[in-house]
Amino acid sequence: MKSLLSRLAIVALTGGGAALAGIQASEAQSGRPNSTTMTCSQVQAMITQRGAVVMSTGQYTFDRYVANFSYCQHGEFLRRDFIPTKDNNKCFVQRCDPSRPFIFND
Repeated sequence: MKSLLSRLAIVALTGGGAALAGIQASEAQSGRPNSTTMTCSQVQAMITQRGAVVMSTGQYTFDRYVANFSYCQHGEFLRRDFIPTKDNNKCFVQRCDPSRPFIFND
């Protein structure tokens, strides 16, 4: 009986440790590229190569950045944006925006 209890305790501890390791690994790596760990040229090259990229721009912020208008949904417009990178606080990127840009008539 005593050996059965010690085996159960070992299984419980091992399983709990594995679960904890899985949680820490998932928190450490979200799977999204992070602009603040890349140079501006790396960010722009990734967007150009993939066409559209969901990218973190800070600890709690992210958005979808696109290479051109063809990656936008129907009813969306291409909008210029600037995001922070490792070497540039205002790296030029583009994103799709559902709101219509202002149009001024002369």
